[in-house]
Amino acid sequence: MQTVQYLKEILSELDRAPELISGEAAEQLASAIMDAKRIFVAGAGRSGYMVKSIAMRLMHIGLNSYVVGETVTPGIGKGDLLLIGSGSGETKSLAAMADKAKSVGADVALLTTSPQSYIGSFADTVIQLPGSQKDQANAHYKTIQPMGSLFEQSMLLFGDAVILRIMERTKQTTESMYGKHANLE
Repeated sequence: MQTVQYLKEILSELDRAPELISGEAAEQLASAIMDAKRIFVAGAGRSGYMVKSIAMRLMHIGLNSYVVGETVTPGIGKGDLLLIGSGSGETKSLAAMADKAKSVGADVALLTTSPQSYIGSFADTVIQLPGSQKDQANAHYKTIQPMGSLFEQSMLLFGDAVILRIMERTKQTTESMYGKHANLE
């Protein structure tokens, strides 16, 4: 296959993604985000980059969002939400964060390919996204893409869809968000 044909197949995989995501769970996540005092996001590797992009858009719509591990991120507490992006739902550092968040009364939401994972077993909201984990040996979902690429792409696009839903519910526009865009570039 040539490069453009691979792109066509990747887009085809992404085109099938919405039918594999629970609309009810997606609405639950949008509500959980809107109800939270503050939203903390965490992920590792490429999943971490995707979930950071969600935090940025949450800030653009005026919500208090933080990336776990940054020097200006405060402590999490009751009424807050920890949003984790993890294909496996088993990453030790993320599991420890989820445990800590629950122990102080925060809610946990998980974007994953593995809802029956450790984090999925106690998260308040679990969104199963299409794709597979890095190790595709026993994957239940087949993709032509390497490792967790389809999951990571789905997380980015799903995050944008959640932002659009929150924008609709809060009557925000791109223009109203632009005032919060970085201006020290």
